[in-house]
Amino acid sequence: MNSSNLEQESVQQHIRIILHGKEAQNVALRDAVRLLRSHHCKIDVRVTWEEGDARRLAQEARQLGVGTVVAAGGDGTINEVVNGLMAVETELLMPNLGVIPLGTANDFAQACRIPLSPLEALLLISESPAVPIDVAKVGERYFINMATGGFGTQITTSTPDELKRALGGVAYFLTGVTQFTSIAAVEGDISAPGFHWKGEFMVLGVGNGRQAGGGHELCSEALLDDGLLDLSILPQNDQRSLADTMQYLMLDGGAALQQAMIHCRVPWLQIRAKQQLNINLDGEPFSGQAMKFETCPSALSLHLPRHSPVLQKNAGLDTEL
Repeated sequence: MNSSNLEQESVQQHIRIILHGKEAQNVALRDAVRLLRSHHCKIDVRVTWEEGDARRLAQEARQLGVGTVVAAGGDGTINEVVNGLMAVETELLMPNLGVIPLGTANDFAQACRIPLSPLEALLLISESPAVPIDVAKVGERYFINMATGGFGTQITTSTPDELKRALGGVAYFLTGVTQFTSIAAVEGDISAPGFHWKGEFMVLGVGNGRQAGGGHELCSEALLDDGLLDLSILPQNDQRSLADTMQYLMLDGGAALQQAMIHCRVPWLQIRAKQQLNINLDGEPFSGQAMKFETCPSALSLHLPRHSPVLQKNAGLDTEL
């Protein structure tokens, strides 16, 4: 760490960390906050107690003019913070957004290459400029990463956190096996500028970001700053068994899944389903039969690594760190 640069650049920066309550005793995060405070970073921490707290605390931070709001938790915490920031009707400047990944899957952070170490993530927030990114919207709900529906959502939302922590991606496969007889394709009509598709699908991904469900890259080339949404559909195939679909989604590393999917990139899209469609927005549930997805271009500024692959300037480059 370059302590002189840290002192010069952070002396006026006000960082508010919104911390998921389950991580209130996270020693690594406490040590990181203590270290940066010793280098003149102004950091305060607010801890959530129940559902909705992260959203409320983010709203409060924007109303108070806090410069940087940090979501410290999993993808659900990030989603709540983003919704809180976006919901405030004020002329005040939008705070920058930072992420300290403390969840089980950390899909958004993993795809962005945000460090998983609390200290490294906090140093990134303190030392690197925030860059404009898009926020996606469906109805009155915002999401920063991905909306998923169909078979994958049925499995990922019903897989216990304890099982995910113990077994990783295999946990989703085991959950799918136990629910084998209750899983069915969804029939829908999807339209967008220059695109129309109608039929039954097993997996749906609407990506501002790239991956969901514990590392599954449903929208493997999505970019956070292009003003567009990446749509991925896995159609139901009479020749493809449910077991084949489970293998595509859970066990093959994603290559076969990508080849079997329909992909397009659009500024907005509409979905009409014949039955109630359950959608997972960054880990948060949403349902309906008719939905419109759209982008809010450059709505937030996010602290990202310079070579993050989800930025247009790095598209197509080898950005492995």
